[in-house]
Amino acid sequence: MLGIIGAMAEEVEQLKKEMAQPEIISVAGMDFYKGTIQGKEAVVVRSGVGKVNAAVCVQILVDRFGVEGIVNTGIAGSLKAEIDIGDLVLATDAVQHDVDATQFSYPLGQIPQMGVLAFEADRKLREIAAECCLKVNSDIRVHEGRVLTGDQFVSSKEKKTWLTKTFGGACTEMEGAAIAQAAYLNQVPFLIVRAISDKADDSAQMDYEEFERLAIVHSVNLTRALIRAC
Repeated sequence: MLGIIGAMAEEVEQLKKEMAQPEIISVAGMDFYKGTIQGKEAVVVRSGVGKVNAAVCVQILVDRFGVEGIVNTGIAGSLKAEIDIGDLVLATDAVQHDVDATQFSYPLGQIPQMGVLAFEADRKLREIAAECCLKVNSDIRVHEGRVLTGDQFVSSKEKKTWLTKTFGGACTEMEGAAIAQAAYLNQVPFLIVRAISDKADDSAQMDYEEFERLAIVHSVNLTRALIRAC
């Protein structure tokens, strides 16, 4: 059974509408919808913004629902010029860029005593997601790369350049690496999927309402296909 953590309210609402006989369980201020989609059991939830909300959500999915995999969808800012607005990024791994324990000889971004800098996403889930996108989202490009996470909204070109040079990220957002860490600690496979809302070099423009509409369509298409395939 997959746990689906969605960021956009309309995306979660659409998945709930497609869920047969959902059971609603509220924990820690989050509504977890458990039921079947495409004939497969799944749990759908909106975690809220930030690393703490994201990590708490994962722990509940593991403890209360016993999920066997976690897929987190949402939006992010591109850190590479070739990753355009509307494209999807499938995480290879995730790093928390706002962690700084360098005074204790840890690399920037590494959480003390964790033993790893980056949390690796599940290869099988990523391969399935890439195949699914070819079938259900053939109108957009799909990239693979590192997701960078911090409890801050990154908008300046200078900060994006620093993130790229320091961590080699493909995109930046506010939940993915926390979900990755919680999944890593619980030994649960995970995948982070991000729709790109703005470009690293500010060279492309798209009306945000139009972006959000398309992002929801692409995210729901992919999530539905992933549930069916897993």
